[in-house]
Amino acid sequence: MPAPLAQPSADHATAPAGRLPAALLMAGSCLPVLGAVLLAPVLPRMQGHFASVPGSAALVPIVLTIPALALALLAPFAGVIVDRLGRKRLLVVATALYAVFGTAPLWLDSLHHILISRILVGVAEAAIMTACTTLIGDYYSGKLRDRYLALQTMCASASATVFFVLGGALGAANWRAPFWLYAIGLLLAPVMARSLPTPLPADSGPQSVPLAVRRPFPVRRMAGICLLTLFGAVVFYAVPVEMAFLLDDLDVTSTGAIGAVTAVASAATVLGSVVFTRLSPRLRHHLPAVFALCAAGFLLMGFADSLPLLVAGAVFNCVGTGMLLPSLVTRAMDRLEFADRGRGMGLWTAAFFFGEFLCPLVLLAGKAAAGTLAAAVAILGVVTVALAAALLPATRRVTVPAPLPPGETR
Repeated sequence: MPAPLAQPSADHATAPAGRLPAALLMAGSCLPVLGAVLLAPVLPRMQGHFASVPGSAALVPIVLTIPALALALLAPFAGVIVDRLGRKRLLVVATALYAVFGTAPLWLDSLHHILISRILVGVAEAAIMTACTTLIGDYYSGKLRDRYLALQTMCASASATVFFVLGGALGAANWRAPFWLYAIGLLLAPVMARSLPTPLPADSGPQSVPLAVRRPFPVRRMAGICLLTLFGAVVFYAVPVEMAFLLDDLDVTSTGAIGAVTAVASAATVLGSVVFTRLSPRLRHHLPAVFALCAAGFLLMGFADSLPLLVAGAVFNCVGTGMLLPSLVTRAMDRLEFADRGRGMGLWTAAFFFGEFLCPLVLLAGKAAAGTLAAAVAILGVVTVALAAALLPATRRVTVPAPLPPGETR
Protein backbone atom coordinates (compact mmCIF):
# COMPACT_ATOMS: atom_id res chain seq x y z
CA MET A 1 0.00 0.00 0.00
CA PRO A 2 1.63 3.30 -1.03
CA ALA A 3 2.31 5.91 1.61
CA PRO A 4 -0.47 8.52 1.71
CA LEU A 5 0.10 11.88 0.16
CA ALA A 6 0.51 14.90 2.35
CA GLN A 7 -2.51 17.12 2.43
CA PRO A 8 -1.82 20.08 0.13
CA SER A 9 -1.40 23.02 2.43
CA ALA A 10 -2.25 26.63 1.99
CA ASP A 11 1.37 27.61 2.36
CA HIS A 12 1.30 29.78 -0.72
CA ALA A 13 0.20 32.77 1.34
CA THR A 14 3.39 34.59 0.35
CA ALA A 15 2.72 34.13 -3.39
CA PRO A 16 4.39 37.12 -5.06
CA ALA A 17 2.52 39.48 -7.32
CA GLY A 18 3.55 39.84 -10.93
CA ARG A 19 5.60 37.58 -13.16
CA LEU A 20 9.13 38.75 -12.26
CA PRO A 21 9.57 36.31 -9.31
CA ALA A 22 8.48 33.38 -11.48
CA ALA A 23 10.80 34.53 -14.26
CA LEU A 24 13.70 34.70 -11.79
CA LEU A 25 13.01 31.16 -10.58
CA MET A 26 12.89 29.91 -14.19
CA ALA A 27 16.19 31.70 -14.94
CA GLY A 28 17.76 30.20 -11.83
CA SER A 29 16.57 26.74 -12.86
CA CYS A 30 18.39 27.13 -16.19
CA LEU A 31 21.78 27.80 -14.60
CA PRO A 32 22.63 24.10 -14.02
CA VAL A 33 21.75 23.45 -17.68
CA LEU A 34 24.29 26.10 -18.70
CA GLY A 35 26.96 24.19 -16.82
CA ALA A 36 25.99 20.93 -18.51
CA VAL A 37 26.13 21.98 -22.18
CA LEU A 38 27.99 25.29 -22.47
CA LEU A 39 31.48 23.81 -22.67
CA ALA A 40 30.75 20.84 -24.95
CA PRO A 41 31.72 22.69 -28.17
CA VAL A 42 35.10 23.85 -26.78
CA LEU A 43 36.31 20.58 -25.24
CA PRO A 44 38.56 19.74 -28.25
CA ARG A 45 40.28 23.15 -28.00
CA MET A 46 40.62 22.77 -24.26
CA GLN A 47 42.08 19.31 -24.82
CA GLY A 48 44.68 20.78 -27.13
CA HIS A 49 45.59 23.51 -24.64
CA PHE A 50 46.22 21.00 -21.84
CA ALA A 51 47.68 18.25 -24.04
CA SER A 52 50.92 18.27 -22.03
CA VAL A 53 49.13 17.63 -18.72
CA PRO A 54 49.27 13.94 -17.69
CA GLY A 55 45.83 12.37 -17.87
CA SER A 56 44.30 15.31 -19.73
CA ALA A 57 42.47 12.99 -22.13
CA ALA A 58 40.29 11.90 -19.20
CA LEU A 59 40.38 15.07 -17.10
CA VAL A 60 39.16 17.51 -19.77
CA PRO A 61 35.83 15.71 -20.42
CA ILE A 62 35.32 15.53 -16.65
CA VAL A 63 35.38 19.34 -16.62
CA LEU A 64 32.00 19.14 -18.37
CA THR A 65 30.40 16.40 -16.28
CA ILE A 66 31.77 16.86 -12.75
CA PRO A 67 29.30 19.65 -11.77
CA ALA A 68 26.36 17.30 -12.41
CA LEU A 69 27.91 14.61 -10.20
CA ALA A 70 28.64 17.15 -7.46
CA LEU A 71 25.06 18.41 -7.76
CA ALA A 72 23.68 14.89 -7.40
CA LEU A 73 25.81 14.13 -4.33
CA LEU A 74 25.26 17.45 -2.56
CA ALA A 75 21.62 18.31 -3.30
CA PRO A 76 20.34 16.45 -0.18
CA PHE A 77 22.64 18.56 2.01
CA ALA A 78 21.48 21.68 0.17
CA GLY A 79 17.92 20.63 1.01
CA VAL A 80 18.74 20.48 4.73
CA ILE A 81 20.27 23.97 4.54
CA VAL A 82 17.22 25.22 2.63
CA ASP A 83 14.93 24.12 5.46
CA ARG A 84 17.17 25.46 8.22
CA LEU A 85 18.52 28.74 6.84
CA GLY A 86 15.78 29.73 4.40
CA ARG A 87 15.15 29.27 0.70
CA LYS A 88 15.62 32.82 -0.51
CA ARG A 89 18.83 33.50 1.40
CA LEU A 90 20.50 30.34 0.13
CA LEU A 91 19.37 30.99 -3.46
CA VAL A 92 20.81 34.51 -3.51
CA VAL A 93 24.16 33.47 -2.00
CA ALA A 94 24.47 30.38 -4.21
CA THR A 95 23.70 32.36 -7.38
CA ALA A 96 26.46 34.85 -6.57
CA LEU A 97 28.93 32.05 -5.78
CA TYR A 98 27.91 30.31 -9.01
CA ALA A 99 29.19 33.35 -10.91
CA VAL A 100 32.44 33.46 -8.92
CA PHE A 101 33.24 29.76 -9.30
CA GLY A 102 31.94 29.59 -12.87
CA THR A 103 34.17 32.38 -14.16
CA ALA A 104 37.25 31.17 -12.25
CA PRO A 105 38.69 29.25 -15.27
CA LEU A 106 39.09 32.60 -17.03
CA TRP A 107 42.05 33.22 -14.73
CA LEU A 108 43.17 29.72 -13.74
CA ASP A 109 46.07 28.13 -15.63
CA SER A 110 46.05 24.74 -13.92
CA LEU A 111 43.73 22.02 -15.20
CA HIS A 112 43.48 20.58 -11.68
CA HIS A 113 42.50 23.98 -10.28
CA ILE A 114 39.86 24.30 -13.00
CA LEU A 115 38.46 20.90 -11.96
CA ILE A 116 38.21 22.12 -8.36
CA SER A 117 36.37 25.23 -9.52
CA ARG A 118 33.96 23.02 -11.48
CA ILE A 119 33.22 20.94 -8.38
CA LEU A 120 32.41 24.19 -6.56
CA VAL A 121 30.10 25.14 -9.44
CA GLY A 122 28.27 21.87 -8.81
CA VAL A 123 27.94 22.77 -5.12
CA ALA A 124 26.35 26.11 -6.08
CA GLU A 125 24.10 24.41 -8.64
CA ALA A 126 22.83 21.96 -6.02
CA ALA A 127 21.74 24.87 -3.82
CA ILE A 128 20.24 26.83 -6.73
CA MET A 129 18.21 23.96 -8.18
CA THR A 130 16.92 22.82 -4.79
CA ALA A 131 16.01 26.35 -3.70
CA CYS A 132 14.29 27.26 -6.99
CA THR A 133 12.12 24.14 -7.02
CA THR A 134 11.31 24.54 -3.32
CA LEU A 135 10.31 28.19 -3.79
CA ILE A 136 7.96 27.26 -6.63
CA GLY A 137 6.28 24.89 -4.19
CA ASP A 138 6.21 27.58 -1.50
CA TYR A 139 4.79 30.41 -3.62
CA TYR A 140 2.22 28.56 -5.73
CA SER A 141 -0.32 25.76 -5.41
CA GLY A 142 -2.66 23.61 -7.48
CA LYS A 143 -2.74 24.06 -11.24
CA LEU A 144 -0.54 27.17 -11.10
CA ARG A 145 2.19 25.22 -9.30
CA ASP A 146 1.95 22.43 -11.88
CA ARG A 147 2.19 24.98 -14.67
CA TYR A 148 5.37 26.53 -13.28
CA LEU A 149 6.97 23.14 -12.62
CA ALA A 150 6.25 22.20 -16.23
CA LEU A 151 7.65 25.55 -17.32
CA GLN A 152 10.90 24.57 -15.58
CA THR A 153 11.21 21.65 -17.98
CA MET A 154 10.35 23.83 -20.97
CA CYS A 155 12.93 26.45 -20.02
CA ALA A 156 15.62 23.85 -19.35
CA SER A 157 15.04 22.13 -22.71
CA ALA A 158 14.98 25.37 -24.69
CA SER A 159 17.97 26.87 -22.87
CA ALA A 160 20.06 23.74 -23.51
CA THR A 161 19.91 24.42 -27.26
CA VAL A 162 20.56 28.14 -26.78
CA PHE A 163 23.54 27.57 -24.47
CA PHE A 164 25.03 24.99 -26.84
CA VAL A 165 24.91 27.50 -29.70
CA LEU A 166 26.31 30.30 -27.52
CA GLY A 167 29.11 28.06 -26.29
CA GLY A 168 30.08 27.23 -29.86
CA ALA A 169 29.96 30.88 -30.97
CA LEU A 170 32.05 32.14 -28.05
CA GLY A 171 34.40 29.19 -28.25
CA ALA A 172 35.28 30.12 -31.83
CA ALA A 173 37.27 33.03 -30.38
CA ASN A 174 38.87 31.25 -27.41
CA TRP A 175 38.17 28.14 -25.33
CA ARG A 176 37.95 30.30 -22.19
CA ALA A 177 35.37 32.72 -23.62
CA PRO A 178 32.24 30.64 -22.79
CA PHE A 179 33.09 30.88 -19.08
CA TRP A 180 32.11 34.57 -19.19
CA LEU A 181 28.44 33.52 -19.38
CA TYR A 182 28.62 32.35 -15.77
CA ALA A 183 28.81 36.01 -14.79
CA ILE A 184 25.04 36.17 -15.33
CA GLY A 185 24.78 35.01 -11.72
CA LEU A 186 26.08 38.41 -10.58
CA LEU A 187 23.17 40.05 -12.43
CA LEU A 188 20.53 37.66 -11.11
CA ALA A 189 21.55 37.56 -7.43
CA PRO A 190 20.74 41.20 -6.51
CA VAL A 191 17.44 41.10 -8.43
CA MET A 192 16.49 37.89 -6.60
CA ALA A 193 17.36 39.51 -3.26
CA ARG A 194 15.11 42.45 -4.02
CA SER A 195 12.20 40.81 -5.84
CA LEU A 196 11.64 37.44 -4.15
CA PRO A 197 9.63 37.54 -0.90
CA THR A 198 10.65 35.35 2.01
CA PRO A 199 8.21 32.41 2.04
CA LEU A 200 6.36 31.52 5.20
CA PRO A 201 3.71 28.85 5.83
CA ALA A 202 0.21 30.24 6.03
CA ASP A 203 -0.11 28.88 9.57
CA SER A 204 3.26 30.21 10.74
CA GLY A 205 2.16 30.97 14.25
CA PRO A 206 4.34 30.75 17.36
CA GLN A 207 3.82 26.98 17.65
CA SER A 208 4.62 26.09 14.04
CA VAL A 209 8.38 25.75 14.46
CA PRO A 210 8.27 23.30 17.38
CA LEU A 211 5.76 21.19 15.47
CA ALA A 212 8.02 21.18 12.40
CA VAL A 213 11.00 20.12 14.52
CA ARG A 214 9.16 17.25 16.24
CA ARG A 215 7.62 15.79 13.09
CA PRO A 216 9.90 13.17 11.46
CA PHE A 217 10.85 13.54 7.83
CA PRO A 218 8.50 11.51 5.56
CA VAL A 219 11.07 8.98 4.32
CA ARG A 220 8.51 6.45 3.09
CA ARG A 221 6.65 9.06 1.07
CA MET A 222 9.84 10.16 -0.72
CA ALA A 223 11.66 6.84 -1.22
CA GLY A 224 9.44 5.53 -4.00
CA ILE A 225 9.22 8.78 -5.96
CA CYS A 226 13.00 9.29 -5.72
CA LEU A 227 13.63 5.81 -7.14
CA LEU A 228 11.14 6.52 -9.93
CA THR A 229 12.87 9.84 -10.58
CA LEU A 230 16.31 8.21 -10.82
CA PHE A 231 15.00 5.86 -13.52
CA GLY A 232 13.03 8.71 -15.09
CA ALA A 233 16.23 10.75 -15.45
CA VAL A 234 17.86 7.88 -17.36
CA VAL A 235 14.82 7.90 -19.66
CA PHE A 236 14.88 11.71 -19.92
CA TYR A 237 18.54 12.00 -20.95
CA ALA A 238 18.80 8.95 -23.23
CA VAL A 239 17.92 10.85 -26.42
CA PRO A 240 20.05 13.99 -25.78
CA VAL A 241 23.06 11.88 -24.76
CA GLU A 242 22.91 9.17 -27.44
CA MET A 243 21.19 10.70 -30.47
CA ALA A 244 24.44 11.69 -32.22
CA PHE A 245 25.75 8.11 -31.88
CA LEU A 246 22.49 6.62 -33.15
CA LEU A 247 22.64 8.95 -36.16
CA ASP A 248 26.25 7.93 -36.77
CA ASP A 249 25.19 4.27 -36.82
CA LEU A 250 22.80 5.22 -39.65
CA ASP A 251 25.70 6.95 -41.48
CA VAL A 252 24.33 10.41 -40.72
CA THR A 253 27.48 12.37 -39.84
CA SER A 254 26.63 15.91 -40.97
CA THR A 255 26.85 18.31 -38.01
CA GLY A 256 23.96 20.26 -39.56
CA ALA A 257 21.74 17.17 -39.64
CA ILE A 258 22.71 16.22 -36.08
CA GLY A 259 21.95 19.76 -34.91
CA ALA A 260 18.59 19.76 -36.68
CA VAL A 261 17.52 16.44 -35.17
CA THR A 262 18.64 17.61 -31.71
CA ALA A 263 16.57 20.78 -32.13
CA VAL A 264 13.51 18.73 -33.15
CA ALA A 265 13.93 16.52 -30.07
CA SER A 266 14.22 19.60 -27.81
CA ALA A 267 11.08 21.07 -29.38
CA ALA A 268 9.24 17.80 -28.72
CA THR A 269 10.23 17.96 -25.04
CA VAL A 270 8.87 21.50 -24.85
CA LEU A 271 5.66 20.29 -26.53
CA GLY A 272 5.31 17.56 -23.91
CA SER A 273 5.65 20.14 -21.14
CA VAL A 274 2.97 22.27 -22.78
CA VAL A 275 0.68 19.23 -22.94
CA PHE A 276 1.31 18.65 -19.23
CA THR A 277 0.25 22.21 -18.35
CA ARG A 278 -3.04 21.63 -20.21
CA LEU A 279 -3.74 18.18 -18.79
CA SER A 280 -1.93 18.25 -15.43
CA PRO A 281 -4.95 17.27 -13.27
CA ARG A 282 -5.23 14.05 -15.31
CA LEU A 283 -1.54 13.34 -15.98
CA ARG A 284 -0.53 13.58 -12.30
CA HIS A 285 -2.31 10.23 -11.82
CA HIS A 286 -1.45 8.65 -15.19
CA LEU A 287 2.30 8.17 -14.85
CA PRO A 288 2.17 4.67 -16.40
CA ALA A 289 0.77 6.16 -19.64
CA VAL A 290 3.59 8.71 -19.73
CA PHE A 291 6.24 6.01 -19.22
CA ALA A 292 4.52 3.92 -21.91
CA LEU A 293 4.79 6.80 -24.40
CA CYS A 294 8.50 7.15 -23.62
CA ALA A 295 8.91 3.39 -24.09
CA ALA A 296 7.15 3.47 -27.47
CA GLY A 297 9.67 6.06 -28.64
CA PHE A 298 12.59 3.93 -27.43
CA LEU A 299 11.27 0.83 -29.20
CA LEU A 300 10.76 2.72 -32.46
CA MET A 301 14.28 4.16 -32.21
CA GLY A 302 15.75 0.77 -31.36
CA PHE A 303 14.29 -0.88 -34.48
CA ALA A 304 14.66 2.12 -36.81
CA ASP A 305 16.55 1.44 -40.03
CA SER A 306 16.13 4.91 -41.51
CA LEU A 307 16.44 8.53 -40.42
CA PRO A 308 12.68 9.32 -40.55
CA LEU A 309 11.86 6.38 -38.25
CA LEU A 310 14.63 7.37 -35.83
CA VAL A 311 13.39 10.97 -35.70
CA ALA A 312 9.78 9.80 -35.24
CA GLY A 313 10.85 7.61 -32.31
CA ALA A 314 12.78 10.49 -30.77
CA VAL A 315 9.75 12.78 -31.07
CA PHE A 316 7.45 10.23 -29.37
CA ASN A 317 10.00 9.72 -26.61
CA CYS A 318 10.69 13.41 -26.04
CA VAL A 319 6.99 14.35 -25.93
CA GLY A 320 6.77 11.70 -23.21
CA THR A 321 9.80 12.98 -21.30
CA GLY A 322 8.43 16.52 -21.52
CA MET A 323 5.42 15.25 -19.54
CA LEU A 324 7.44 12.84 -17.38
CA LEU A 325 9.66 15.33 -15.57
CA PRO A 326 6.88 17.66 -14.35
CA SER A 327 4.75 14.61 -13.49
CA LEU A 328 7.49 13.31 -11.21
CA VAL A 329 8.28 16.63 -9.54
CA THR A 330 4.62 17.47 -8.88
CA ARG A 331 4.08 14.05 -7.31
CA ALA A 332 7.13 14.64 -5.11
CA MET A 333 5.87 18.11 -4.15
CA ASP A 334 2.46 16.70 -3.16
CA ARG A 335 4.16 14.50 -0.57
CA LEU A 336 5.81 17.36 1.30
CA GLU A 337 4.73 19.87 3.92
CA PHE A 338 6.32 23.31 4.05
CA ALA A 339 8.84 22.40 6.78
CA ASP A 340 10.06 19.33 4.86
CA ARG A 341 10.02 20.76 1.35
CA GLY A 342 13.68 21.77 1.13
CA ARG A 343 14.98 18.38 2.26
CA GLY A 344 12.44 16.57 0.09
CA MET A 345 13.28 18.51 -3.04
CA GLY A 346 16.98 18.14 -2.28
CA LEU A 347 16.55 14.37 -2.34
CA TRP A 348 14.44 14.57 -5.51
CA THR A 349 17.05 16.78 -7.23
CA ALA A 350 19.83 14.41 -6.20
CA ALA A 351 17.92 11.44 -7.62
CA PHE A 352 17.32 13.24 -10.92
CA PHE A 353 20.89 14.38 -11.49
CA PHE A 354 22.34 11.06 -10.36
CA GLY A 355 20.14 9.48 -13.01
CA GLU A 356 21.60 11.93 -15.54
CA PHE A 357 25.09 10.81 -14.52
CA LEU A 358 24.12 7.13 -14.81
CA CYS A 359 22.35 7.42 -18.18
CA PRO A 360 25.37 6.99 -20.51
CA LEU A 361 26.77 4.26 -18.26
CA VAL A 362 23.50 2.31 -18.37
CA LEU A 363 23.33 2.50 -22.16
CA LEU A 364 27.02 1.65 -22.47
CA ALA A 365 26.42 -1.50 -20.41
CA GLY A 366 23.37 -2.28 -22.55
CA LYS A 367 25.42 -1.88 -25.71
CA ALA A 368 28.10 -4.22 -24.39
CA ALA A 369 25.45 -6.84 -23.60
CA ALA A 370 23.28 -6.44 -26.73
CA GLY A 371 25.94 -5.62 -29.30
CA THR A 372 24.62 -2.30 -30.62
CA LEU A 373 23.46 0.98 -29.16
CA ALA A 374 20.11 0.66 -30.96
CA ALA A 375 19.53 -2.69 -29.27
CA ALA A 376 20.41 -1.14 -25.89
CA VAL A 377 17.82 1.60 -26.50
CA ALA A 378 15.23 -1.06 -27.37
CA ILE A 379 16.03 -2.92 -24.14
CA LEU A 380 15.56 0.32 -22.20
CA GLY A 381 12.18 0.60 -23.91
CA VAL A 382 11.19 -2.89 -22.76
CA VAL A 383 12.25 -2.10 -19.17
CA THR A 384 10.25 1.13 -19.31
CA VAL A 385 7.15 -0.75 -20.50
CA ALA A 386 7.58 -3.21 -17.64
CA LEU A 387 7.80 -0.34 -15.15
CA ALA A 388 4.67 1.25 -16.60
CA ALA A 389 2.80 -2.04 -16.17
CA ALA A 390 4.08 -2.41 -12.59
CA LEU A 391 2.82 1.08 -11.72
CA LEU A 392 -0.73 0.45 -12.93
CA PRO A 393 -2.10 -1.16 -9.73
CA ALA A 394 -0.82 1.67 -7.53
CA THR A 395 -2.25 4.25 -9.93
CA ARG A 396 -5.69 2.66 -9.72
CA ARG A 397 -5.58 2.93 -5.93
CA VAL A 398 -4.74 6.67 -6.14
CA THR A 399 -7.24 8.02 -8.62
CA VAL A 400 -8.90 10.66 -6.46
CA PRO A 401 -6.69 13.56 -5.34
CA ALA A 402 -6.62 14.45 -1.68
CA PRO A 403 -9.16 17.11 -0.65
CA LEU A 404 -7.95 20.68 -0.53
CA PRO A 405 -8.35 23.09 2.37
CA PRO A 406 -11.15 25.66 2.12
CA GLY A 407 -10.38 28.43 -0.33
CA GLU A 408 -7.70 26.54 -2.26
CA THR A 409 -8.18 25.41 -5.85
CA ARG A 410 -6.19 23.07 -8.04
